[in-house]
Amino acid sequence: MTLVGRLLDQAAATPEAVALVAGDGTELSYGELQRQVLSVRRALVDAGLSPGDRVLFSVRPSPEAVVLALGVVAAGGAVVFADPGAGPEMFTARLRLARPRWSAAEAVLYAGSRLRPVRAYARRHGLLLPELGSLEVPGQGKLRHIYVGRWLPGVPRGALPFTKLVSGRAEAAESGSGDPDAEAAVIFTSGTTEHPRAVVHTQSSLAAALDLFRERLPLGPGDVVHTDQLMLGLPTLISGARWSMPPLSCSPADFARLLEERGATHTFCVPVHLAEILEVRPTLPAALRYVLLGAAPAPPAILRRALSAAPSAKVLSVYAMTEILPVAIASAQEKLAHTESWAGGDLLGTPLVKARIAPDDGELYLSGPNLCRGYLGDAPMTELPTGDLARFDADGRLILTGRKKDMLIRGKFNLYPGLYEPAIAAVDGVTEAAIVGVPDPETGDEEVVLAIVGDADPERLRRRLPDLIDHDALPDRIVVLTELPRSGRSRKLDRDRLRDLVRGTS
Repeated sequence: MTLVGRLLDQAAATPEAVALVAGDGTELSYGELQRQVLSVRRALVDAGLSPGDRVLFSVRPSPEAVVLALGVVAAGGAVVFADPGAGPEMFTARLRLARPRWSAAEAVLYAGSRLRPVRAYARRHGLLLPELGSLEVPGQGKLRHIYVGRWLPGVPRGALPFTKLVSGRAEAAESGSGDPDAEAAVIFTSGTTEHPRAVVHTQSSLAAALDLFRERLPLGPGDVVHTDQLMLGLPTLISGARWSMPPLSCSPADFARLLEERGATHTFCVPVHLAEILEVRPTLPAALRYVLLGAAPAPPAILRRALSAAPSAKVLSVYAMTEILPVAIASAQEKLAHTESWAGGDLLGTPLVKARIAPDDGELYLSGPNLCRGYLGDAPMTELPTGDLARFDADGRLILTGRKKDMLIRGKFNLYPGLYEPAIAAVDGVTEAAIVGVPDPETGDEEVVLAIVGDADPERLRRRLPDLIDHDALPDRIVVLTELPRSGRSRKLDRDRLRDLVRGTS
């Protein structure tokens, strides 16, 4: 059974139940969700979308985005997630690699990328948008266009309105709803303008990922999952639960309010986002049974605050990668117990997929049915070299010890920050901790700088560190910051910016 097939089967079984709640509170039933997805599928096929066609997707999280994406996949196409705000050069490089035949975007984005006054306004605010309406792929010609929202000047001539796609006949899809091995999603991650990199997932790899989430995270009718994350929203729908979407640009206060108003039983947050929520709402609603943290390491201070804010809920930390998700899930209690044991590293949990550690350098390799097909343009992948360094503990659980690229060189000692940061962040008065190296241009060695957030006294911390971490890992300097620099939607630590920030400070 494919990803789309599972969702349509669930919709057919519970047509009257609420499937989606939009940011403004508008509800969409499972029956209507099924009708809209099949209507979009039929309309796109009639309009000429062929199996294997890629659709450049620039629609922010919303019920319309979910319906359109599922309709594309049901029609045999693949959704290409490429951020138009990445900059014209990067966007062009990604377009050249993905070679989409269609573009789906919000009407306001088409207007903002074509109308000169709007483009000038966006440029003044640091947003350089490509001209979506004029996109061409060499050897392929101009793209076909779909727009979401009310028509605005700048929407390309002949573009298909989403409202028309969902209002047509909803012809039933054939059993299984497509080829399980066909491309379903193309997700750009890292890379440069010369060599962009995109992960390719099939319907079967995504379906396997959703199965793993459902096995570890009980979900069913009556549950309400409050998140804008697709990979938690989809298992919600397949389970017959209700997906509650926060509005765009939702403030921490509004996020907390909606948790209460919508009776959320599950939610997902990036650790930094949860910290912001707890600043305005120290106690989370009693109905909340699961709090999931992911996309970035969860510092001990955040885990403790989450447990205090939701004492009856299970607080879980999810380790996943775009290429293979989920990989491991650990409870907050497990992670804190490991950190407080001073065993080193960050506990990830028992692996949900096949995992091995390279004997030469300790790199973690992963494989399983939820592994992506590979990187766009490359040969298929059978095993993922993660770039993470890890080990197994006596119970077979994964312990993250660092990133290969983050390694610091200090004489003959190779220092991996991830091995020591959790223990430092567990010290009273330290909210977050990060270690970076500032290279010495003459010796090649690196000055080791520890940056902390919190009210801990640096000198008192320095005296305590020899009892917590290896002698060769002791920092040359300790810098206190109001916050650590972060980037992207996941708010991951930006070590390059941190390195620049601490360079030359005292």
